[in-house]
Amino acid sequence: MKRIKNISLLLSIAFLLPSCNEWLQVDPQNEQLSYKYWSSQEDVEAVVNSGYYLLREMVTDYLIPFGELRSGQLFSIRSNKLQSFQVKAIDKQFSNWGPFYEIINIANVVLANAHLAESIDDTYEVEEMNAHHCEAYFLRALSYFYIVRNWREAPLITVPFEDDSHSYNVPKASEAELIEQIKTDIKTALATGAAKEYYETAWETKGRATKWAFFALMADVCLWSEDYETALTYCDYLLKANSPKAPAFLSLPTHNSWFSMFNPGNSNEAIFELQWNYEEYQTNNLPVLFDNSATDRLYEISFQLLKDFNAEYSHTLENFTEAVRSMYGGYYVADAYAFEIANAGYVWKYCGSKTLSDKRTHSYYDPNFIIYRVAEVILMKAEALALRSETEQDWSEAIDLINTIRQRSNLGDFEGQLGPREYSEDLTRETLLEWILYERRMELVGEGKSWYDVLRFGRRHDNAFKSKFLVESVLTYNNQAGQSWLSSVLSNDDALFLPIWEEELKTNTLLVQNPYYY
Repeated sequence: MKRIKNISLLLSIAFLLPSCNEWLQVDPQNEQLSYKYWSSQEDVEAVVNSGYYLLREMVTDYLIPFGELRSGQLFSIRSNKLQSFQVKAIDKQFSNWGPFYEIINIANVVLANAHLAESIDDTYEVEEMNAHHCEAYFLRALSYFYIVRNWREAPLITVPFEDDSHSYNVPKASEAELIEQIKTDIKTALATGAAKEYYETAWETKGRATKWAFFALMADVCLWSEDYETALTYCDYLLKANSPKAPAFLSLPTHNSWFSMFNPGNSNEAIFELQWNYEEYQTNNLPVLFDNSATDRLYEISFQLLKDFNAEYSHTLENFTEAVRSMYGGYYVADAYAFEIANAGYVWKYCGSKTLSDKRTHSYYDPNFIIYRVAEVILMKAEALALRSETEQDWSEAIDLINTIRQRSNLGDFEGQLGPREYSEDLTRETLLEWILYERRMELVGEGKSWYDVLRFGRRHDNAFKSKFLVESVLTYNNQAGQSWLSSVLSNDDALFLPIWEEELKTNTLLVQNPYYY
């Protein structure tokens, strides 16, 4: 948790952002965030916006590497301690949770002070204040969920650190306590009835917290905490919604439809994604990081994942159907005509233009980063059904959901290894979960999910599936460290989480270093 004596600096950064619309067009301010600051609705919106800005700034340094590299399915071509499981407390880049706590503090500031602006600004309605509260709850809940999945235990802070009158010595809360707070934040926000279904513009609807984003986050958190019944409830809140504003699965089995999620983005399937817009001079380096020909490229997919994608691409070619999530969808190789002998593969989602095999030009380096989309919620529901019971009804429904994802990629209508998944009396839970994890691997590659997936699958039910879904998966896909080293590290449950940055331990004297890093 980073000491924040004066977060006006964060606000000044947010205020200077080129805006996507007038919601971001706020004049620069230099005021300390005290009670004197809170005088209008625009003041509250500016602080909320700084939370989204900070989250957006974390994509390349935190959300992608933390969510991907340890699984080995995506790897950095430069030496990286995450993917080799060699992070130490001195490695600020990977052990510092400060950026997440900056967002949490922003949320706490809004929750504690928005009412001051409402009492002064006659145009600031209570309903709009509650909507801002909802966004703050979402940002806090999401940030704590990232912390739980990376550090397991951490200080639980729900009051703002606006000055030095607060104590910075706070002990760690348990994983269960953090999860309970996350769920409480989500429920509290939804109970206000102020979480919006949509905003005035498409980018706001997809780029700000809506009630659909709350539903997806809660389902995700419940899967992590093995609360399958509640996970199903929140999946259905979204998947069975009657509102015309609800996100919807793009079921058309064509490349153009599927890839519209990534270019231009903000598709109907999107639930929540972090926004850039080249027209407002907001660009990022994601296309460079995944570009096989760029000098500063950083990421490739593992050789095993390349084989998986090649198999799917071959399947569509052999059956004369369109490749959807394989070639120039989820991945690409240097020469698509010689894909079978390629020794390197790359994620296409951030590189691809609106033309099938052409890359984005520099002027259009503005791909969004998706946090949640409907396909993932469909797979969340399948996962919850597979784990809630062993009834044929639940498992058959789970298989139907899996096949919904596969059919969109033209993988569900032909026999063979990549044909439709089918229920049988000798089907095991392990096999069903393996099918679900495979779909998540292929559908969500590069979206910051794969490590959290294998970690969740491996830890659940007191490590009942750890050998299969965590250890074996990492050993299969991660070639960035020796097999014996990886086996040793993965055998220790404490090594699956990160150390606390050593400077944090000096600042907060009540903290105790995470086990394995003593």
